[in-house]
Amino acid sequence: MDHSAHTAPQGPAEGSGTSRLPQAEGMMPGLHFDLGGGWMGMAHGYLWGVYTDQTGPRGDDKLYVQSMAMLSAEKQFDGARLQLRSMMSAEPLMNNRGYPNLFATGETANGEPLVDRQHPHDLFMELAARVDVDIADGTTAFVYGGPVGEPALGPPAFMHRASAKLNPEAPITHHWFDSTHITYGVVTAGVAGKVWQLEASAFRGEEPDEDRWDIEAPRLDSWSVRATLNPSPHWAMQVSHAQLDQPEPTHPGQDEARTTASVHYNSGNGLAATAAFSAKNRNPGDTLNAWLAEANWDITKRHTVFGRVENVENDELFPDHDDPLHDQMFRVTKLQAGYAYTLPVGPFGLSLGGTVATFIKPDALDAVYGDNPMGYTVFAKLNLGR
Repeated sequence: MDHSAHTAPQGPAEGSGTSRLPQAEGMMPGLHFDLGGGWMGMAHGYLWGVYTDQTGPRGDDKLYVQSMAMLSAEKQFDGARLQLRSMMSAEPLMNNRGYPNLFATGETANGEPLVDRQHPHDLFMELAARVDVDIADGTTAFVYGGPVGEPALGPPAFMHRASAKLNPEAPITHHWFDSTHITYGVVTAGVAGKVWQLEASAFRGEEPDEDRWDIEAPRLDSWSVRATLNPSPHWAMQVSHAQLDQPEPTHPGQDEARTTASVHYNSGNGLAATAAFSAKNRNPGDTLNAWLAEANWDITKRHTVFGRVENVENDELFPDHDDPLHDQMFRVTKLQAGYAYTLPVGPFGLSLGGTVATFIKPDALDAVYGDNPMGYTVFAKLNLGR
């Protein structure tokens, strides 16, 4: 059994769903082992204890635990490959209001929209399979799908990017970029070469409900397309577009067209960065844009600095229809910086660190958020595979 990360594959690294990352990002860290009969297995996961204090009138504090466990199996055939994937989380044990995260919106708890909160993940995050078949020299066709998966839309989900690996907070732009990373019902087909990939998905557009323990009825009522380019081992670029059928329960009767673009860089020597743009156009409704830039720099094997800058147009900060600010659009910028110290603990890595965040917002929000709200976290992350 190999207790370390494998070396980078010959082609681009695999991100969440069918997404691609730079080849220099390498294989996901974890335990890689022989299952016999030509099958190889992989186990990966983390437990992440976090305390956050979000200040101001709308702020809150909370001690909580994030978690993820991945188990997968893979077998090579003559000219083909089969992958079986599963990913789960114990976060449904968390209160369904999740954790405080100023200016974050999306999904519901106890029948009410979540505002200034990040929802917990579902128990089942992925139950899917993928088949790749060689169709020409250096070119493969693939099919991916299952009752729980991720369509071909947006950049790789934030928890699967090296540029965000030690950031304990979900982006406040999560529902612009990667809210579809847990989707109930996905089928994706594509064609890929070493430096390019084209793919299309049919999937359920509705976001998961607040019952985090079940598998919701799969259906295929929405679609997406994505093109990815890996011009060198250090870069990955994607553009994608989707039409989602009524994705948000807080906006009944509104479909959404979402367009994203992102660029990912990995030096292969400790520096990873992502820049991304998204526009979601509600139909009927407005088009809301978001930008994100984040980076993670492993200065040494022990010391890491990281940060994220986000800018987003949001019209969900005041869900009460009687509020005079209801449905008004506000542009908010979040600036966050963090540090972590990592220790090897057998096959695990233990990272201890913290972050601080500040916000740039319109003066009209001072009365409800305060003049200078801040966000602070401290954390301990136990990661399987260093």
